[in-house]
Amino acid sequence: MRIGMIGLGAMGLPIAKRLLGAGHELCAFDLSPRAAGEAEAAGARICPTAGEAAADTEVLFCSLPNAAIVRSVLEEILGRESIGASVIADLSSIAPESARKFSEMAAARGITYMDCPVSGGVGGAAAGTLTVMAGGPDQAFLRMRPLFETIGRKICHIGPVGAGSGVKMVNNYLLGCNMAAAAEALVLGAKIGLGLDTMYEIIRESSGRSFIIENKIPNFIKKRSFEGGFAVDLEYKDLGLAVETAKQLSMPIPMGSTAVQMFEAARAKGFGRQDITSLLKIWEELMDTEVR
Repeated sequence: MRIGMIGLGAMGLPIAKRLLGAGHELCAFDLSPRAAGEAEAAGARICPTAGEAAADTEVLFCSLPNAAIVRSVLEEILGRESIGASVIADLSSIAPESARKFSEMAAARGITYMDCPVSGGVGGAAAGTLTVMAGGPDQAFLRMRPLFETIGRKICHIGPVGAGSGVKMVNNYLLGCNMAAAAEALVLGAKIGLGLDTMYEIIRESSGRSFIIENKIPNFIKKRSFEGGFAVDLEYKDLGLAVETAKQLSMPIPMGSTAVQMFEAARAKGFGRQDITSLLKIWEELMDTEVR
């Protein structure tokens, strides 16, 4: 199949490589010469614009940082006289309302837009073990499913357009709140004399267990290594989507609002590109103690 790929960032590039490895033709676009060069070395044809990446393809993937950039790219593509792609699968993490608006924009040109955010991180993208949360029409989902199975292990058709983005937003809202709570709890434990190994062994087998405890402690906190992983900047954006959506619904979400402030503090400390576990360092500094 001829596939277009717009966005070759931390997730987009390994996803592009998975599609190429499955034997598909790929026309790709990214503003980064380094990312474009790496995709080209893997077999992709690099296009000079996003519009050209969509022109001679059957379906188009987008993996972009935020809704504003998605809108800009869609306006460029949909403004062209000729568009090859009949389905746009947007892997970006955006608000459900944005997804619905983008669907309307695409429908005006006879194109099906699907919001298909993914979860599983860079490692999952490279290994093809992502969770794909698709929102869109049944027929489009069935057409795209073989491609989703190339990049993911758990493929879920959540519902209509906006549903995929909605479940991703709720998941990442919980992730951010869990991280903020875990950082407080671990530093509290350290302050009263508990070791990290003790807390880890007990909590991971008890009712307080979570992805943060089971995954982030052994892979980041125990190693005192905060590089890579899921960046503070990205989680801050995702929390913001949830808070803004709740505001539109006149729903108070005090936990999320507090978590946003913690991630804001981490960004102010220069931790924006570090893993979300770097929130721990804020409390360690405040309480003059280290979780060990």
